[in-house]
Parts: sequence; C-alpha cells; structure tokens
Amino acid sequence: MSPDLRWLLGEVGAVLLDFDGPVCSIFAGYPAPQVAVELVDVLRQNGVDVTPELANEQDPLEVLRHTGAAGDYRITRAVEDALCAAELRAAKSAEPTPYGREVIVAARQVGVPVAAVSNNSGGAVTAYLAAHRLAGYVSPVVGRAYADPNRMKPNPEPILQAVRALGEVPARCVLVGDSVSDIEGARAAGVRTIGYANRPPKVEALRAAGAEVVVTSMGDLASVLLGAEVDEVR
Repeated sequence: MSPDLRWLLGEVGAVLLDFDGPVCSIFAGYPAPQVAVELVDVLRQNGVDVTPELANEQDPLEVLRHTGAAGDYRITRAVEDALCAAELRAAKSAEPTPYGREVIVAARQVGVPVAAVSNNSGGAVTAYLAAHRLAGYVSPVVGRAYADPNRMKPNPEPILQAVRALGEVPARCVLVGDSVSDIEGARAAGVRTIGYANRPPKVEALRAAGAEVVVTSMGDLASVLLGAEVDEVR
C-alpha cells in the first residue's frame, strides 16, 4: 500500500468521485461508440454537415463538445437531450467498478462525505446510485451542465460546485478520476488528486497530468479508508 495514499487520504475531509470509471462503467451494456453514432445521426437529422472525423468519433461526450463548439444552441440541446436519454438507458446496464461501492460505503463509515462530479448527466448518475442502493451515501451529485459542454471537466466549475455544497475548502477535498480531464480540472480547482488507472496505459498519462497518487484498484482506497486489508472491506 502506498504511504502517499495513506497520507493524502488522511489530509482530506471529503472525497469527490468521478462517475464513469471510479464508480462504474456506464456504457458497459450500451457501448459508447453506438451512442456516438446515434448522436451523429441527430446532427444529420438537424441538417448538420457531418465531417468524416466527427462521423468516426467514438466518444459521445466528444460529439457533444463538437456540437457545442459550433454555437447553435438549438442543435446542442437536441444532442444533449439524446445523450441524456442514452445515459439513462446505459445506467440500467452499467457495470459496477470493483470496490467502487466499497469506497463509497467505507468513506461514509468513517465520517468522510462523498460527492459525485461527472461529465455524464446528473440524472444518469442519480439513477445508477438509486438502483445500487447508494443514493443515501453520495451527496451532492454534480452532473453535466445542460447543453453547455464548455462547463464539463476539465473546467473546474463542477468540482468547485461540489466543494461548496459540501461546505469544505478545495484543499481539504480529493477528487478520484480516471481521465486526464479529471486531474486537470481538480488541479485548476485547487483540489487534491488521485488517479484511478483502470487500464495500464493510463498510469503514466495520469501521472503526467499531475495526479498526486495513482492507483490501479479502487480497493486500495477502501482499505486505507477503513484501515483494513481489502479482503476485509468486502
């Protein structure tokens, strides 16, 4: 177990969790590339001339970012609405991250509040938490700003929104995220950072982005929070 992880978690008063990655794989049963294709179809239905690059985009959030950058709010809302509906559908078949639940429960057991800060829609995050009996453990849930993709992470605004709702100061909070945008957003907000590398190539990318600690299992966090071996947490 990393001494740095123990020290970092001992220094904070609240845990902020990215959703897709640390908590679950939201698109496990409804693949992200399929959702991206459906969003591109929404663009075509609204008369948008889709470039080959956008047509091949596999990340639905990137399709939304591209749409927002074009500056037509009517079309951005159409894509946002389609993505929100897709995420709600995806939440029903999302695959829980190993030990993600244990981290949430362990934090609350030791009196550390947990918030969710996600680039996914708040409705999808809330639906997943409710379905997995975690809604009472996570508050606030800060999801994607409606039809305003510029406010998604790495923009620090949603992170700071969660910090304010918790009544904490940024330096007393730690964000656990699996993407460079999570780490960049947290650093911009003045929040501590833990990178969750759910795939080996992410380890160096998260370190390069400035993550203070990188873990490859959420079980590491759960065991530190409870001061127990990870098998005891389960």
